[in-house]
Amino acid sequence: MRNYLLACFLFYSWGAAAQNVEFSKDQFGNDKDGLKTALKEIKLGDEWYDMDPPRYEQALPHYLAAQKFNPNNAHINLRIGECYLHSGFKPRALGYLQKAYQLSPDVDPRIHYFLGRGLHLNGKWKDAIAEYKRATPATGTKNTAGFTQDIQRKIRECENGQKLEAKPTRVFIDNAGPGVNSPYADYGPVITADESVILFTSRRDNSTGGQKDPETGGFFEDVYQSTRAGKDTWGPARNLGEPVNTDGHDATVGLAPDGQRLLVYLEDNGGDLHESDLRGAQWRKPQKLGSRINSRSHESSAAYTPNGRSLYFVSDKEGGLGSRDIYRIEMEGRGQASNLGPTINTPYGEEGVFLHPDGKTMYFSSEGHNTMGGYDIFKSVYENGKWSTPENLGWPINTPDDDVFFVISASGRHGYYSSFRDDGLGSKDIYQITFLGPEKQPLLNHEDQLLASRVQPVKEALLAPPVAIASAQVTILKGTVTDEATKEPVEATIDVIDNSLNQTIASFRANAQSGRYLVSLPSGINYGIVVRQEGYLFHSENFDLPAGAAYSEVVKDIALKKLDVGVKVVLNNIFFDFDKASLRKESTGELERLQKLLADTPALRLEISGHTDNVGKAEYNKDLSQRRAKTVVDYLVGKGIDKSRLTFAGYGDSQPVAPNTTKDGRQLNRRTEFKVIGK
Repeated sequence: MRNYLLACFLFYSWGAAAQNVEFSKDQFGNDKDGLKTALKEIKLGDEWYDMDPPRYEQALPHYLAAQKFNPNNAHINLRIGECYLHSGFKPRALGYLQKAYQLSPDVDPRIHYFLGRGLHLNGKWKDAIAEYKRATPATGTKNTAGFTQDIQRKIRECENGQKLEAKPTRVFIDNAGPGVNSPYADYGPVITADESVILFTSRRDNSTGGQKDPETGGFFEDVYQSTRAGKDTWGPARNLGEPVNTDGHDATVGLAPDGQRLLVYLEDNGGDLHESDLRGAQWRKPQKLGSRINSRSHESSAAYTPNGRSLYFVSDKEGGLGSRDIYRIEMEGRGQASNLGPTINTPYGEEGVFLHPDGKTMYFSSEGHNTMGGYDIFKSVYENGKWSTPENLGWPINTPDDDVFFVISASGRHGYYSSFRDDGLGSKDIYQITFLGPEKQPLLNHEDQLLASRVQPVKEALLAPPVAIASAQVTILKGTVTDEATKEPVEATIDVIDNSLNQTIASFRANAQSGRYLVSLPSGINYGIVVRQEGYLFHSENFDLPAGAAYSEVVKDIALKKLDVGVKVVLNNIFFDFDKASLRKESTGELERLQKLLADTPALRLEISGHTDNVGKAEYNKDLSQRRAKTVVDYLVGKGIDKSRLTFAGYGDSQPVAPNTTKDGRQLNRRTEFKVIGK
């Protein structure tokens, strides 16, 4: 206590004695060279500061050099504080602003506003509110009403910050590491749905062209890519090079869930969106998106829907509700973009839109809603034909500074964004957010008294219930497509079909070089997956995902077969009523594909066969499987296929393809397939 009181006495004694020290010969006559250098730094800083608009980041190092020589000058501390307020490291402004005020309370008419901003950006909500209330407009301010509105808004932001910090979101926030980050600015991350690949924007010294932006002094932006090297690590990032990167600014905007289509921002026409396709290992030259998306204004952010057919994007074009709004557009056709409306868009700016692979959860940043300062990240869900009220992701994900360009994995477990933090590798870095879910509720008693006995009670330990972490309602299907005989990759087309509607809702292509594919399947649909390539028999899979089905990741490698006698193909999207031979309507698409195969190959002859698991009597299973195979043949004959080209057989449980000892094995054995018997 004695040491604490002594420290307080010394602090307050120094504060009372602190006074402003000018950069003059009277003060530093014994160090003429040091004074001369300091004054030169101030002059250089002022040249940048006095530009229109001021170049705060360029002025800052000069003012810091001068302040190192004379740390007790109110004006230089004020200038440093103001420069930090316009930098990436805004919270650092507070100490300099407080010192400026301590040295000279009348150092600047704006000092209370600046102090409010410094306190606000450091999360000192109550003190910030007090300073904001003391702030007055600078001399000569014409729009005093606008100043008052700005103060009132910032007070509301502080009040929101108090509430949000009181109930923090349970997360870990970790630097993504040296594989991704560098001593230069790294930001704008976009990821594949399974987090296997990350692309981002960086201003590194190995940028394409190697030139610097004359306005900022930093290197031009380029797009970089890193792949997952381990559970928690990323491999070394590489510059995508030409044709994606140019001598100018090239920035990431959005990435399709499978990583085969990339949206980039280029500075032509005020800032437009472009799209590039990955063919094998090479990204093609970005093509400008049409005038239905790009305008004479600024389009800065965009995100694909999971089926790739629609686009959400941000624009400040005329007719919006605020400075920047979020729009949606169908990429095919001639329809115009629709504004998402006042539930999402505010009179302030919206930015950094991202749509989760579940197809209904949108993340975006906004200066409106209940932000705690600058842009905060929000979440909204589209249900029953409308967007839900945006939910602030909370503290510490959001801060009093700008928090923008957030993306999240399909699992919902990890999010990524960029931030200026003290543990960064240099400038702005990319961080990984791990969502921990709600906090476990404590048990009042961890033992259950099963038998009342004073001598030796019988007890049972009670385990605390596990904490449920919210799981995204989406399934990720991924793997490789190869030629069954050669094992070489095949650039096949993957069609995603809504079996209940018999409609193709999305089409993707496997990578030409690796054969890899990834498909995002939001819950609530009975999906047919059809893999096709010219010269091969089609391959089908079925995923019946009920509404609310939790996140899962399925790896399915597919070997396509060429049309040869003896080849067998399972028809996974043919369905029968339980214990009957009547076809369900969800089978229509698969039957039509089989009909087309026969129509396109007139000499083709097939055996249609039915198979069951070993549950039930063998005689009954064989009869049921034969009746089901006959039903398929009857359908095809009814559609004009010559009966002589088709035979049917029921094999019951005699030809299993998996053990009948598990549920999954029995499911695989219950199947309809065809075998090529002539061509």
